[in-house]
Amino acid sequence: MKRKMEETKKIPVTVLTGFLGSGKTTLLNHILNDGTHGMKFAVIENEFGEIGVDDKIIPEAVDEEVIEVMNGCICCTVRGDLVEALKRLHKRVDKFDGVIIETTGLADPAPVVQTFFVDEDIPTMYSLDSVITVVDAKVILDRLAEEKPDGVENEAVEQVCFADKVLLNKTDLADESKLKKIEGEIRKLNPTAPILRCLHSKVTPKELLNIRAFDLKRVLDFDPEFLDPDQEHEHDATVSSVSCRVKGNVNQHMLSRWIGRLIQEEGANLYRYKGILAIKGVEEKFIFQGVGMLFDGNISDMKWNVPEAERENVFVFIGKHLDHAWLKDCFQACIVTDQLRFKVGDKVQANIGEYTNGTIKKLWDDGNAYRIELDDEEKTNVYAPIDVDTYVKAR
Repeated sequence: MKRKMEETKKIPVTVLTGFLGSGKTTLLNHILNDGTHGMKFAVIENEFGEIGVDDKIIPEAVDEEVIEVMNGCICCTVRGDLVEALKRLHKRVDKFDGVIIETTGLADPAPVVQTFFVDEDIPTMYSLDSVITVVDAKVILDRLAEEKPDGVENEAVEQVCFADKVLLNKTDLADESKLKKIEGEIRKLNPTAPILRCLHSKVTPKELLNIRAFDLKRVLDFDPEFLDPDQEHEHDATVSSVSCRVKGNVNQHMLSRWIGRLIQEEGANLYRYKGILAIKGVEEKFIFQGVGMLFDGNISDMKWNVPEAERENVFVFIGKHLDHAWLKDCFQACIVTDQLRFKVGDKVQANIGEYTNGTIKKLWDDGNAYRIELDDEEKTNVYAPIDVDTYVKAR
């Protein structure tokens, strides 16, 4: 659809909020890749931490969008950056029909929404169309009930209160009785917001875009000081973000063992984790994400467009009582650094329950250090995931 908009017309803004891992970025990608709405968007992507991950994925999935990325909490330290980003985007207003702001899962939506009413210029350029809150059926009751230190707001509660529409996501992870209980708790906090159940954040865009749902009067009813620009905002000091950017290639087997142990031992404290990794011997990017003990990671169809030596791993962990140095050290230990002991054609013994003679056929095959052809009638091929005697040794 060709864009025909007078310069004086206000640009509609949709704010996507919801706690860490609820499915906001998945929802954003669904909207951007949906061809039915006929719109083009400017996207403001906000992540809690020094290094962003989602911006590495979104631009590759969508060619034509205008992307602005801000790191830090959009509701405090970078709020001024939000105003500047919106003003900067408005200079390219001919390139898009709407703005989508995805906040970090640790953001209180109030200061974000407030921006559209207390700044002198922003209200003349944009209109706040709606606040869409995504909640995770698996964990939302725990998040809503979580007790915070004195003076610290529960972000999950604030996100529900400010919602013009709530998406109850991951409904396959809860039975009907729990889903009804969740809906009841949401309605206690926000009686007027419609609740849509969904899987994988799949909702038709017409339910989310140009719905003119934001009601300032409703917000002022539950937060009379909403328009006071001097309201204080405090985060839980026990929650932090660990970010790491490391060049190199990862040993997939070592990574899997570490992630498995980490989730088992620290899952309760991990609110959110995600990353893009370079696996040694694999041409495609490994993309992972998780919430608590729920981990999802796969080799994607996105190929690296740089030489193997220039690949860069990026990951972020967000949670409570995180040991920053330990997490970084463990990840560093998964990076392939040493030259392999054997070369193609070397005669070795592979451990397949017992040591069996074979020949090295390929190095770094599908993430494994070696592919070995056994000296049997079938010429069976087996893998040695790590270059240690436990898997393979010299004859």
